[in-house]
Amino acid sequence: MTKLDDILKSAPKELPLKMPGFLGKTIGAVVIVVVILAVAFNLCFVYVHPNEFGIKEVKVGVKRGILEKVYEPGLAFVLPFGLERMHRLPQNVQVLELTAFPSRPGKSQHFDRAAKIQTSDGFYVDVDVTILYKIVDPYKVVTSLGPGQLYIHNGILPKAEPFMKQSFGELTTEDFYNSPKRVEKAEKARDLLDAELSPKGIEVDRVLVRYFKYSEEIQNNIEEKKLQDQLVFKNQAEAKAAIEQANLKRVTQEGEMNVKVTLAEGDAYKVKKYAEKELYTRKKKADADLLVKLAEATRTELKNEAMQVAGSDKMVAMRMAEVLEGLEVIIVPSGGEQGLNPLDLDGLLTLFGAADAGKEVAK
Repeated sequence: MTKLDDILKSAPKELPLKMPGFLGKTIGAVVIVVVILAVAFNLCFVYVHPNEFGIKEVKVGVKRGILEKVYEPGLAFVLPFGLERMHRLPQNVQVLELTAFPSRPGKSQHFDRAAKIQTSDGFYVDVDVTILYKIVDPYKVVTSLGPGQLYIHNGILPKAEPFMKQSFGELTTEDFYNSPKRVEKAEKARDLLDAELSPKGIEVDRVLVRYFKYSEEIQNNIEEKKLQDQLVFKNQAEAKAAIEQANLKRVTQEGEMNVKVTLAEGDAYKVKKYAEKELYTRKKKADADLLVKLAEATRTELKNEAMQVAGSDKMVAMRMAEVLEGLEVIIVPSGGEQGLNPLDLDGLLTLFGAADAGKEVAK
């Protein structure tokens, strides 16, 4: 063992705590004052939480009763010992559920019984309903329905189920499966409940049907009937589909025939226009050929006329000279009637038929 261990063993187990008397009294007085202030604060001030209204109730004094002033979130002064009281009410949207299911944790308020509705055809249905509402005038709520949550038990619950029975009671057993009709009656129930609660400071925002349930026998009958109805609707839809399919086939065939007829008309029109084009072309070509032939005939006629004038024999002789140009040897008969004397110019003119023309010109 070390010396340190010996020292620790020899030390006293408890050391006396000594404090000067003045310091102890001072601390005690401070503690007492803090406690008194805390108690006074809790007695004289009330904290209005966010999303809450504050309505003060005065129980002693000249102005006894509910004050009209609405306190916003924050600290508010109240006289202690029950002389004044601050009632706090929620500002935000509240949820009230009428349901046959056990209460679930959450901020919604539950009334553990579904609304029992009798349909117009005499059957009963349990309807789970959610009511969304908001306090818009806390003074009216407290003065007309009471403080705390009395606005639920004195205001909403006594009117909610009767109005829902009035509205949803107009539906038949099968109408509950019709969503648009169900929503329409929910809106009507909301309007009735809002009209009842608005003068009391509560605004009803929505009435929502979450679930509805018939007795097992009625439920089975409804489901069986719905299945039969769906089978009928299915057969009707199939029959309508078959009719539409036949119409589609007929329209398709008519369309194809119209296409073929239109194509045939187009081919006929094309042949007709082609024939007209060929006729027009041939006609114009024939007219052109006729004009060419007439022009050639006119040319020949004019040429012949030109050959009949003075000097034409000379032109013929010149043409003959051009034809005979380059020929070295010409064998022609030199005796008899058809004999040719190259030195006999008159004979050459007679041979080529130019002598008569020359004579006519000379005349």
